Amino acid sequence: MKGFLDYVPGNSFLHKLNPLTKLVLALMICVACFISENHILLVAIILLNLAIAKAAGILSRGLMLLKGLTKISLVIFLLQLLFIRGGDVLITLPLNLLITERGVAMAFVIVLRLIGATMPLALMLSITQMNDLSNVLVTKLKIPYKYAFTLTTAMRFIPIFANEMSGIIEAQASRGVELDTRNIFKKIKFVLPLCVPLLITSVKKIEGSAISAEIRGFHLRTRESCYKGYPIRKSDVGVMFFSAFLVFSAIIISGV
Repeated sequence: MKGFLDYVPGNSFLHKLNPLTKLVLALMICVACFISENHILLVAIILLNLAIAKAAGILSRGLMLLKGLTKISLVIFLLQLLFIRGGDVLITLPLNLLITERGVAMAFVIVLRLIGATMPLALMLSITQMNDLSNVLVTKLKIPYKYAFTLTTAMRFIPIFANEMSGIIEAQASRGVELDTRNIFKKIKFVLPLCVPLLITSVKKIEGSAISAEIRGFHLRTRESCYKGYPIRKSDVGVMFFSAFLVFSAIIISGV
């Protein structure tokens, strides 16, 4: 999932939304996922995420994100399948491991929740510039600028660190290190030492960013320093109503 938080420029309807509206939409999709245990609704939410990605022109990134989350979900699915013992026993395995009806149902719910709740925030960050996000957190939510800047800076560094790690892995592979092995334990053994050069590079980048921010008068920045306005338009109101409807539907379907 390399570069999954990089900003993708565009002129789509979603790109033009207020950053706060995008955050509300992503949050409400997550809330709907955690409220509902209905498999059909959870699958529908995942399809909604893909529809959002297509509308924003980042369907390929949405599919890449879905593929990566599916791989992670397989491990979680197996763990839930083996350790949830409620309901009728379907299969009895060695070492007194049981696969039960409730175990299968809950494993599917947890996996679908993970995918459905993780995708929207990543997709919204892909179509929102970090400067706009930090500004709207300060001007609309009244969060102190230092905290908003820290949050968005941490998000900025995620793809940078991912690229750095990718470069280090490629350099080691060119020197004959068998990083493409399928043995997970060998792979961990080879990758762990690479964390040291990544840490050194990261500290240098963070120090450089801190010096740059200090030179540019970071300590003088206040809420009034933001010159760009972020009005709430009719499209934003419509998206917020849709977000509320989504959560309300999840509550009704789940009978909460």
